[in-house]
Amino acid sequence: MGKTSDLTAVQKTIIDTLHKEGKTQKVIAKEAGCSQSSVSKHINRQAKGRKKCGRKKCTSSRDNRTLQRIVTTNPFKNVGEIHKEWTAAGVSASRTTTRRLMKDMGFRCRIPCVKPLLNMKQRKKRLAWAKDKKDWTDAEWSKVMFSDESKFCISFGNQGPRVWRKSGEAQNPRCMRSSVKFPPSVMVWGAMSSAGVGPLCFLRSRVNAAVYQEVLEHFMLPAADQLYGDADFTFQQDLAPAHSAKTTSTWFKDHGIPVLDWPANSPDLNPIENLWGIVKRRMQYARPNNAEELKTTIRATWALITPEQCHRLIESMPCRITAVIEAKGAPTKY
Repeated sequence: MGKTSDLTAVQKTIIDTLHKEGKTQKVIAKEAGCSQSSVSKHINRQAKGRKKCGRKKCTSSRDNRTLQRIVTTNPFKNVGEIHKEWTAAGVSASRTTTRRLMKDMGFRCRIPCVKPLLNMKQRKKRLAWAKDKKDWTDAEWSKVMFSDESKFCISFGNQGPRVWRKSGEAQNPRCMRSSVKFPPSVMVWGAMSSAGVGPLCFLRSRVNAAVYQEVLEHFMLPAADQLYGDADFTFQQDLAPAHSAKTTSTWFKDHGIPVLDWPANSPDLNPIENLWGIVKRRMQYARPNNAEELKTTIRATWALITPEQCHRLIESMPCRITAVIEAKGAPTKY
């Protein structure tokens, strides 16, 4: 037994006690039942006042606080810019030291999350809306049909998979991903409720009030029959110009469909946004060659969405509302 780490708590206590009594290391080792080298290492480790080994730090605690303040104030600057500003404050340190200290402070370089830019008026409206809906039950939210449009492209940017290849195979067609300058894309309208999803509508032109009303007539009404039958429901939509047009409001009144009041720039409150994310993640390994194949893939993936998934997303509405209230109307993680 030659390692200090192998000593038990009882052995360490015996060594400390006998060492204070002035016993020799040989006697202590015999009494503790360990090697003499283990006794020596333990005694030396317990010694006080030993000097720290290693190179002396080139920055002080004050310098480190200055660096932390620079990073916190300017989180979007790169390491070179942060190092330049830090050295301009009178600190003598290399760029490598700057990066290492930032890492030691817990800073990591990450892709920033993207949230809608909200002004104070919009925040107040979101907060008022959340407070008005905070007491809604799951049964009330289950009567809401959520809708939204989303854009799908053949190339999904950095969401695609990485490739395992050997050195020198970078130009091998088997290891390359195809890309086009203007990848084909489709705009899709969809709706969901606690009971599941409705049929998709692929939009062929720019959505104005007339086009949107055709979508409502030929896709939203069938979706309502499929998801609610003869039961009452409330329709949700965002405040896009085609949605808030007077003719669209008249269409809803003529069909006797109540529309849920909705705050502007609030995708974090709409659970169908998370549903679009699920669909796109499932499609990241698909490789459609044209727009028609892309549509086929979207339909197939959309058909795999289960009512249980939709129900869980709808159930998150109270949590979303609570998050908005706690954030005082600011964008939330949802």
